Amino acid sequence: MSATSQNTEDQEIDLSQISKKIGNFFEKISTSIFRGFLFFKRNILWVGILFILGLGIGLYLDRTTKVYDNEIIVSPNFGSIDYLYAKIELISSKINDNDTIFLKEIVGIKEPKKLKKIEIIPITDVYKFINNSDKNFEFVKLLAEDGDIKKIVKENLTSKNYPYHLISFTTDKQTSNEKTVEPLLNFLNNSDYFKIIQKEYLNNVKVKMIQNDSIISQINGLLNAFSTTANGSQKSDKLVYYNENSQLNEVIKTKDELVNEQGSHRIELVNFDKIVKDNSITLNIKNTQAINGKMKFLLPLLFIAIFILVGYFKSYYKHQMTKLNS
Repeated sequence: MSATSQNTEDQEIDLSQISKKIGNFFEKISTSIFRGFLFFKRNILWVGILFILGLGIGLYLDRTTKVYDNEIIVSPNFGSIDYLYAKIELISSKINDNDTIFLKEIVGIKEPKKLKKIEIIPITDVYKFINNSDKNFEFVKLLAEDGDIKKIVKENLTSKNYPYHLISFTTDKQTSNEKTVEPLLNFLNNSDYFKIIQKEYLNNVKVKMIQNDSIISQINGLLNAFSTTANGSQKSDKLVYYNENSQLNEVIKTKDELVNEQGSHRIELVNFDKIVKDNSITLNIKNTQAINGKMKFLLPLLFIAIFILVGYFKSYYKHQMTKLNS
């Protein structure tokens, strides 16, 4: 019985100590809150001045310092993907080195000091990548067998071969096509090697279109002759006779494929007028990320926080000096 009584008394003592410690903890918090209230009461004038000062400076900075994002969607033609990425990396390095002479005289940017950042990333479109070629489909399928398809489509080896890529650059003021975009695109399209490739490629497309038009014309003549014979209105000793409708269907199918191919070639002639074709341009998107446009809120809080830290340090210093002197 005495052992049980002792255990009960020990538990009561432990609970009493825990309760006392919890009470002391909340008492310290209450004291700290009250001290903070007294600190603000004693320094209300300084706090008000710092708040107004921070608000004023923040409003001025938000009004005078603005950051804008700009985007160009491009499609590199004639196998110029690596060339395009190398050019953008070159411009990026010159921006980091603050080489405004290169940016103005070589690239042609009118206001190089405003350009703060440039980068390029592929626009993930695995479906278009697959549809462009059966080989691309087999390639992705083969890679996906040994890994995660989500990682595969974002890997540099795959993503660089997507048809569209996003060039994004940042300026500290508004810009325009004439000042930045046109000089940038002219610089990217200034390649003697790819100009030769472009010329030969366009010639090949035009030759192919002429040949397709000739074949389509021959098919039309054949179909017209067959239609005339079928209707019994005209006979021709040069007509090729079809024993099965499937042969005629193949001819019609071939014509349909050639017509679709001609349409694709016409689109190619439009898209391949540049080595790096710009498809979409969006300028002067106000950047409100991070602290951009938020200085009027951050500076008052920052000034007051610094003032509180200084006051805390002074109090701590006096307390420690009093302990040493005593």
